[in-house]
Amino acid sequence: MTVRPATPADSAAVWRLLNGFVTSYRPDRAVFEDVTFPQVLKSAAEGGAEFLVAERDSATVGYALAVRMPTLFAGGTVLELLELTVDAEQRSGGIGSALIRAVQARAEAAGDVEVTVPTRRAGEFYRRLGFDETAAYFKWSRS
Repeated sequence: MTVRPATPADSAAVWRLLNGFVTSYRPDRAVFEDVTFPQVLKSAAEGGAEFLVAERDSATVGYALAVRMPTLFAGGTVLELLELTVDAEQRSGGIGSALIRAVQARAEAAGDVEVTVPTRRAGEFYRRLGFDETAAYFKWSRS
């Protein structure tokens, strides 16, 4: 298995994985292709995000998307993992853990103070990888 930065060629695979990941949103393919996917690739190229894919046997089987945010409270940048998904039939095979380790390595290389993860569904997974629960997560939506 290989973990590497996402490229424009990963669009179809990331779209497929995204649709298996989301629970409360319905992604729009045109917006994905024309707006969000290119924006995320650009942000990653500029150092504002980490967008990684995992490949096994030449197939993309997972991805991780984390955004880098400057903070005052933490004394530096925080890398927040927003999306992590692995093909359902590939789960429990170490792919998600490998993606997390790659995100952590990139955070260290960039000098980020910490990696954070807002999640309700995967607490035990993150605890096994050395994350500590520290806060509840609230959101406000335009819609």
